[in-house]
Amino acid sequence: MKRTLVLSALVAALGGLLFGFDTAVISGTTGWLESVFELSKSQLGFTVASALIGTIIGALSIGKLADKYGRRYVLFILALLYLISAVGSGLAWNWYSFLIFRLIGGIGVGGASVVSPMYIAEISPAKIRGRLVAVAQLNIVLGILLAYFSNYLISSFNLGQVEWRWMFGVEAIPAALFFIFLFATPRSPRWLIANNLVNEARIVLDKCGTDSGDIDMEVSEIQKSLNLEHHSIKEPFFTKKYRTPIMLAVMLALFNQLSGINAVLYYAPDIFNMAGFGKSTALLNSMGIGGVFFVFTIAAMAVIDKMGRKKIMIVGSIGYIISLSTTAWAFIKYGDNFTEAGSLIVLGSVFLFVASHAFGQGSVIWVYLSEIFPNRVRGRGQSLGTTTHWIAAAVISWTFPLIAEFSGGYVFAVYAIFMVIQLIWVITKMVETKGVSLEDIQKKLGIE
Repeated sequence: MKRTLVLSALVAALGGLLFGFDTAVISGTTGWLESVFELSKSQLGFTVASALIGTIIGALSIGKLADKYGRRYVLFILALLYLISAVGSGLAWNWYSFLIFRLIGGIGVGGASVVSPMYIAEISPAKIRGRLVAVAQLNIVLGILLAYFSNYLISSFNLGQVEWRWMFGVEAIPAALFFIFLFATPRSPRWLIANNLVNEARIVLDKCGTDSGDIDMEVSEIQKSLNLEHHSIKEPFFTKKYRTPIMLAVMLALFNQLSGINAVLYYAPDIFNMAGFGKSTALLNSMGIGGVFFVFTIAAMAVIDKMGRKKIMIVGSIGYIISLSTTAWAFIKYGDNFTEAGSLIVLGSVFLFVASHAFGQGSVIWVYLSEIFPNRVRGRGQSLGTTTHWIAAAVISWTFPLIAEFSGGYVFAVYAIFMVIQLIWVITKMVETKGVSLEDIQKKLGIE
């Protein structure tokens, strides 16, 4: 792999690290936020979901901006949003100001979840594209792990009521580094060709590598896929010819959240408290979630370009069904009277659930969304899939504390049923994309 390709992928993936950190950091602050701002359970759910509302705005709006101004330019903007959110959330003077700064951070997360994997996919040769785009997912996981570790470390200092402020504020450091490192990355060659900057695109392709080893052939293939003599880059998106990738994107994104993954990430300490663990142990267990996530994401990266997206999804779906069913059974059986054995069953089941997600959906979603749309509508396609993901995430995260207050068991049972449906969908509808160039995927899906 070429040096420029690897470094550019790593820098773009920092958007994923901040995505993961921002997603998970609130899990260690829910008790403080509830106390300091005197929140009801409904208000707490809305507070957690406030960032997710921002992700919907970011994901929905960023595709057109990325198509118009370029992937790298938009990444600069997202880095600034992360920085503003981190500092503002840490200094928030009341609940409303906190919600605004979390909303700003959410816009950054939503935008990064669209643009980071899309940028990496567009600079990567097909044979290693899955692994490189999965670097963004690995960094999401690393961000989650860092957030859990940071929360645990800060809580050990016994800082009192300013503890939660430090938990949010430390995100400013990686946000600033992300902004600085972006100056060393090139613009996407596919975006450059779409905007008639072919000579610059040739230079980038030479530095990052091509599918065929022939730069002229690569440029020609990209130009054919854009086919701007017959298609405008501003052409309508919701048309019959794009129906297959649209349905694939929407269903994959919906299933990703109907697993309940964001409920587990946002409320991990609360779930472990419900299962009989104390506060300190619950935070440690949350770090364990981050560790499991990290290990199994690396495992997925090692095989995603060999096994393919579809087989990995099947393995992950089976793991989901087993772990969610077991967690549901444990909560229904033990209720408010967890024994040590019952607590350990929940711990093991949640770890298996996270492992299944990291190896399956978690590693596939951002790769797949960045692959299945033609060059001329990729920004809007990725935006659609990501927006669907974040709308579902907001609903799941907002409703979880309300439903879990009545029955933790039944909410996990519902997630398990959805994962049975996902398994059937993967087997019958999902199209394999491993080892196929972005331009040939377009042909495989029957798009002229």
